[in-house]
Amino acid sequence: MRIGIDLGGTKIEGVVMDATGEIIARHRLPTPQGNYAVTLQALATVVDALSQKEPSATGAPVGIGMPGAISPQTGLVKNANSVCLIGKPLETDLTNLLNRPVRLANDADCFALSEAADGAGHGFRSVFGVILGTGVGGGFICDKNLVTGPNAIAGEWGHIQLPWMTPEELPGPKCYCGKRGCVETWLSGPGFNANNDLNLTNEEVSAHPYLSTQTPEQAKINQALDLYHDRLARGLATIINILDPDVIVLGGGMSNIPSLYTQVPKLWGAHVFSDQVVTRLLQNQHGDSSGVRGAAWLWTAHEARLIATERANG
Repeated sequence: MRIGIDLGGTKIEGVVMDATGEIIARHRLPTPQGNYAVTLQALATVVDALSQKEPSATGAPVGIGMPGAISPQTGLVKNANSVCLIGKPLETDLTNLLNRPVRLANDADCFALSEAADGAGHGFRSVFGVILGTGVGGGFICDKNLVTGPNAIAGEWGHIQLPWMTPEELPGPKCYCGKRGCVETWLSGPGFNANNDLNLTNEEVSAHPYLSTQTPEQAKINQALDLYHDRLARGLATIINILDPDVIVLGGGMSNIPSLYTQVPKLWGAHVFSDQVVTRLLQNQHGDSSGVRGAAWLWTAHEARLIATERANG
């Protein structure tokens, strides 16, 4: 058994997962806001609740998907939009508090790992997982292994400038990171609305019948989607030029827009340095559960068995 936890901005979700990837137990709590010590205790509460629901998970290793990353240089949290985590030794504190092995990874990395393990990316050698939600993130899986890099920022395509910006797009919206024109400012859910003077939820955009222009409102949304398709194609073309993945899997609220999967592959070829593009663009298979499942996949079944054997032998 392995425990996976998704430390989100509004909720903490935990699961117990067996060797086959089946979810055995699940528990959720609201995420404490702005308090590191209370957040630690909430994570411990979720682990305890899961162990009570599934006693075989007692002592099981814990994987946690989190905003930001652990700096390889300092061991402290960096780049987290949950600012109470920044500069804290989260992995060390949780290992001591839970008295069991703990691994942490960026939430987009966990999404990519989940979809590569047994989701839409299963069976492909290289998978780039993309989050298109409140923010924009990414993770890269090659030969079933998560690629993090020496700076622990592999896949952070949300904070490159939107490629091939037009004169009308320059200099681009200001990003919270301090730069302008980051991919996240264009392709996140809030970015979509801000750049098109729309006030629609991701669900409302996803439900829109693209190419049906029976009303002026539908025509306006179509125009906004055309721009979004083009910008997403430019951003993903850069990923293909650098990594050349077999498949790109989309997640997050904006990934539910059906037209992305037909229109974007028609557009990205103009920006890819190749005579043809065979990269697949697929929607995620596990939906909102991908993050927490990927957190559990941070531990292999073999590693979990070794940990259980060591604990049983004292």
